[in-house]
Amino acid sequence: MHLTFDGKTVLVTGAAQGIGRAIATEFLRSGARVVVTDIDEKGLASTAGDLEVPGVVVDLGDRDAVQDMVTRIAADHGGIDIVVHAAGGTRGQAGRPIEEIDPASWQTIFAANVDGAFWLAQATAPLMRQRGGGRFVAIASGAGLRPSLTGIQAYTAAKHALVGLVRQLSWELGPDGITVNAVAPGFVRSNPTTERQWQAMGAEKQSQLIDSIHLKRLGTAEDIASATLFLASDQAGWISGQVLSVDGGRS
Repeated sequence: MHLTFDGKTVLVTGAAQGIGRAIATEFLRSGARVVVTDIDEKGLASTAGDLEVPGVVVDLGDRDAVQDMVTRIAADHGGIDIVVHAAGGTRGQAGRPIEEIDPASWQTIFAANVDGAFWLAQATAPLMRQRGGGRFVAIASGAGLRPSLTGIQAYTAAKHALVGLVRQLSWELGPDGITVNAVAPGFVRSNPTTERQWQAMGAEKQSQLIDSIHLKRLGTAEDIASATLFLASDQAGWISGQVLSVDGGRS
């Protein structure tokens, strides 16, 4: 199966590093017109420069900013066919006892992972509808299906909420030819935060984690990108409302 995206305009969020950057790279290699966005201005500039694609710095938790960004992209490229919401993550947080969690820590993670996904869908669904359909893929997590290894309560709750949002959006947007799916990665050492988490585990817990994976290795950002491109492809046109675990068999 050869996946091609010739003539398609793809918006990838969270593209400053890691999984988002890998997804943008693979779409570009597959013929798509790619626009990347992130709240990290320096990292985004690096991705946009290396890939030679447009980059937009935006806080996805800001509804008006998301709408303005989408309007500009649509004007420049004639519309948007595919959205991949790879932004979110733990926002640099580490696991803490429940008593120590303040409102800002909780809300910051929800804004990036859940609010941003909803504002993106709200802004882009009308454009896809006008084009007769489209694809929306959210990068969820194994933590959206079970408790998180990192012990971050807000992250686990937000990823569960994101999975619920994906299924609801699939129901609402499906009649317009828009599929909505999620990829749930296992543990991937793809950015400074996950690298710190990996090192904090220590040798014994690292070994235990790898032993729990059927394929006996950690995943890569490219593994997640491959699954994402499939769900965004024409070949996946009758797949919607699904959460694809990409975790080497651990789930």
